[in-house]
Amino acid sequence: MKRKKTRQIHIGRIKIGGDAPVSVQSMTNTKTEDTKSTVEQIKRLLDADCDIVRVAVPNMEAAVNISNIKEKIEVPLVADIHFDYRLALTAIEHGIDALRINPGNIGDEDRVKKVVYAAKKKNIPIRIGVNAGSLNKRILSKYGKVTPEALVESAMEHVHILEKLDFHDIKISLKAHDVPLTIDAYRLMSDTVDYPLHLGITEAGTVNTGIIKSAVGIGALLAEGIGDTFRISLTGDPVNEVKTANEILKALGLREYGPTLVSCPTCGRCNINLAEIAGKVENKLTTIKKPITVAVMGCVVNGPGEAKDADVGIAGGKGEGLLFRKGRVIKKVPEDNLLEALFTEIDRIK
Repeated sequence: MKRKKTRQIHIGRIKIGGDAPVSVQSMTNTKTEDTKSTVEQIKRLLDADCDIVRVAVPNMEAAVNISNIKEKIEVPLVADIHFDYRLALTAIEHGIDALRINPGNIGDEDRVKKVVYAAKKKNIPIRIGVNAGSLNKRILSKYGKVTPEALVESAMEHVHILEKLDFHDIKISLKAHDVPLTIDAYRLMSDTVDYPLHLGITEAGTVNTGIIKSAVGIGALLAEGIGDTFRISLTGDPVNEVKTANEILKALGLREYGPTLVSCPTCGRCNINLAEIAGKVENKLTTIKKPITVAVMGCVVNGPGEAKDADVGIAGGKGEGLLFRKGRVIKKVPEDNLLEALFTEIDRIK
């Protein structure tokens, strides 16, 4: 799919925008002052193929500790800062790779200049992050409620502050928990500027509901070519955010990410416990990194044909099933041995 062209920035070694691939971000939920816990969580995020990690910087102890964290990881780190410009300056001093901060919220022009000049000196980009729940009263009064236009206008006020200081190393996010609102806001933003866009459905919820909302909202935008980087916002373990993000990219053909399981929804022709078998295969695939496609089909009538692109698969029958590769039947297998035969073939591929 064709991506909308944006200018390119760098967060550490990761390119954002331009012709760079869409990158996956997450955020730790540890205390940033706690080096051990934060580093352990970041390493788990990296194991799940996270590209960029953000940490909360609510106080000076957290800002200072960034250097200790940076010594132990090899992933670009973003400091999430609100209101206090001194935290931004300290985070820059201690090696942060990017800032998430709204220039209009950190005080007078002199304070903004200090942050911008420090960031510019070290080639540190700034993400302008506008949330539907924190629009200022003037903009809310103007539009009467949170609208796509209100979100974009708020973001552009912050953008203009930076542009007046000749700072253009910017990316923008416009987040809301309302999916249609978020989609419309990003569409409008994409038509307004060429800065890279950071996608997200904020406060999406728990794993069950949050994945659905995020997949619909972020997936729709990515399918339109909008978005250069994104975070899935889920309550709980942030590793789930990364896994979900990569699955969305995989579904859209934007990233190779581990194995893909193809399984039919079952019907009256199915004579095996397909749900149980598919669950066991899914567990098996969690141990594999290679991007192979494995099919678990319910019947032999058209299973191999429907899953002909799968690297390997099985199709159930009555008392026996078929083992196939790339749509070609290898052999008939007794039903009790189907899983064993499939796992043997998977092990040969990996």
